[in-house]
Amino acid sequence: QVQLVESGGGLVQAGGSLKLSCAASGTIFSINSMGWYRQVPGKQRDLVATITSGGSTNYADSVKGRFTVSRDNAKNTVYLQMNSLKPEDTAVYYCNLAGSYYGVGGRRNFNSWGQGTQVTVSS
Repeated sequence: QVQLVESGGGLVQAGGSLKLSCAASGTIFSINSMGWYRQVPGKQRDLVATITSGGSTNYADSVKGRFTVSRDNAKNTVYLQMNSLKPEDTAVYYCNLAGSYYGVGGRRNFNSWGQGTQVTVSS
């Protein structure tokens, strides 16, 4: 089993910065993709940024140039540095990790979500 713990959300003024972290624990064999998504009430969960095991990144157009996703493979952790925050960035942010772990009977795939962390940007 793989568990994810997010941290780093909070309240910030427009133009400010926050850094989110998401650490995975468990009998992890490999993590292929790591990503961040966000959701506001009544709307679907949208992709913010992803990073592959090779370091390739992908960003939503709305955050390009302001957000940076990175990963620490040794710590099984993914980060999201958010700069120049805007009120429209307000949402619950979720991390998502996919890979494989050692389970009963051998290696198994996982696709796990963090518990979510609130980011609120005031104008």
